Amino acid sequence: MSTEAPHLILSTSPFLKRPVDTPTIMRHVIYSLIPVMLAAMFYFGVSALLIMLVCVAGCGFTEWVFEGRGPLRDSPIKDGSAIVTGILLALTLPPGLPLWMAFLGAVMAIILGKVLFGGLGHNVFNPSLTGRAFLQACFPVALTTWAPYGDLGRFLALRGDNLSLPFLKPQFDAVSTATPLAMMKFESQPTEVTNLLLGSTSGSLGETAALLILLGGGYLTYRKFLNWRIPVGIFATVFLFATLLNLINAEKYPAGPFHLFSGGLVLGAVFMATDPVTSPVTQKGAWVFAAGVGLLVVAIRQFGGLPEGVMYSILLMNAFTPLIDRVTQPRIYGGRKKGES
Repeated sequence: MSTEAPHLILSTSPFLKRPVDTPTIMRHVIYSLIPVMLAAMFYFGVSALLIMLVCVAGCGFTEWVFEGRGPLRDSPIKDGSAIVTGILLALTLPPGLPLWMAFLGAVMAIILGKVLFGGLGHNVFNPSLTGRAFLQACFPVALTTWAPYGDLGRFLALRGDNLSLPFLKPQFDAVSTATPLAMMKFESQPTEVTNLLLGSTSGSLGETAALLILLGGGYLTYRKFLNWRIPVGIFATVFLFATLLNLINAEKYPAGPFHLFSGGLVLGAVFMATDPVTSPVTQKGAWVFAAGVGLLVVAIRQFGGLPEGVMYSILLMNAFTPLIDRVTQPRIYGGRKKGES
């Protein structure tokens, strides 16, 4: 029997494809997140490391159970998407969160965010934010208790009751602090933009060093693994909307730069809103999606009951992604618009 390669290959378009696959993209996303993870460990010590390890382990284990329990070389887990989901989930969590809650959130991120929709490529909502939303609904106090940041001198000091037993009420440290968004919303106390850029503030693990997150996004954009229109559109919309409100009442509404670099906006805009599965595929749709996220973020922060709105904004716009793709489809080459003769 001849084993020569066929001379004619029949396939559907596109006929020209980039020589990259899912594992390659996920690997580069992990590379871009390494500085952010190191910054989280610098400010929050071993607690940050433990939460990241537990989230990655929970996502990997759950995907291995539901998507294929064979050898690793044959399992879907090898594509790295579960690792990325675990890292991003961990970066949305407070450093003092009990590890069993982090593990449960990771499990639900894969089950509710991926498995129920048919696996990678079929999910409607960003899996890491789905896991975070689950934890927010189940454990609101734990998800809104923030530990003060530190330095490497306190690396081995836990920032909360990370080692509490499952389903027992954790004992949070009496020394807690508010995030910049909470201080601005409830106490009208602003935070220096420099501190927001460098990460020397309290908050989730991923609210550290917005500058490093932007550098990671720039790397992914350079490698063409990220649609730059989405983060640029989100930043522009947030800045313009916040500036307009600030011009109306500067005492009540903070200026645009504060909104840009506070909370989880930079992390969400760069690494979560750009998820290729849950964001529009059309270029016009990317701008519409970004504008919707930006408007919702500022609206929730300023007029809602919560100080932060990035998670809900992205998840809400994820739900609109199929509709956005449908109404922003470009005209087929050579086709005519309705009504044209």
